Amino acid sequence: MSQRNPLLTIVLPVFNGGSFLENAVQSIVDQTFVDWELLVIDDGSTDGAVEALPQLADARIRVLNDGKNKGLSVRLNEGVQQAHGRYFARMDHDDICHPDRFAEQVAYLEAHEELDLLAAYCVTINEQNEIIGCLPLSGSSHKEICAKPWLGFYMPHPTWCGKLEWFKKNNYKQNPSPYCCEDQELLLRAYVDSCFHILPEYLLAYRIRSRTPMKRLWSNRWAWCREQVFLLRKRKSYVYVVFAVLATIARICGDVFRLIKYFMGVPVSRYGTIEPELRAYWESRICAISGSRPDKK
Repeated sequence: MSQRNPLLTIVLPVFNGGSFLENAVQSIVDQTFVDWELLVIDDGSTDGAVEALPQLADARIRVLNDGKNKGLSVRLNEGVQQAHGRYFARMDHDDICHPDRFAEQVAYLEAHEELDLLAAYCVTINEQNEIIGCLPLSGSSHKEICAKPWLGFYMPHPTWCGKLEWFKKNNYKQNPSPYCCEDQELLLRAYVDSCFHILPEYLLAYRIRSRTPMKRLWSNRWAWCREQVFLLRKRKSYVYVVFAVLATIARICGDVFRLIKYFMGVPVSRYGTIEPELRAYWESRICAISGSRPDKK
């Protein structure tokens, strides 16, 4: 293994990662795959969490910090330019990796050279480290993932792992909206000339925040719709444009319906159920990495 030229570069942008950051980094240090470098990119944090990381003694970890807040897209592109690996992987500052995540993803990419980008299944956790379900997915092959581009692409962004050259060719658009749709914009822009796949293994615990302000959610919906309309019109896919607008309206109606149920006291869940064995594994994993019970606040 070479420290200067690892097989995999993992980029972890951080903005005030707080108490979640150490567990996220530890889940990378604990990987069974060891030929990696980790770029921790501090996006103008003020909480001191990056400087306090006990794992910084690991020579494979580099911290980039210019003291500015530039946003996720800018930081990811910086990570792409700074990467030394053949493959490039994403990680968020509040998620937790399965210990075999990168071993499985890199092995799959090595065995399938036609692939540009690989994602994986996710369980979902809340701020208290409780398992709340799993993310919905719709197939694993490129054809299945891209079957309905007007609906978006179900490839969880923090699980991405792919060829560095693909990321260099298809940079993230700089701040496509005030909110987060940079991953979907990139996939929609690149899917025609790319090859995607989802590994059907639960390799990440994806943290879901308990509340998203409705105004912000709807702003995100419409921002993504505008990106879709622009890119689909550019391809002259006018029928898809109509479908994209209708899908956005349907999502907003679904948001309103869930909001009404919430105020009526009716339980609302947008996440799928998981098997007891899988739940037990992830509860044990989270407990081990956090040094606490899954329900510790």
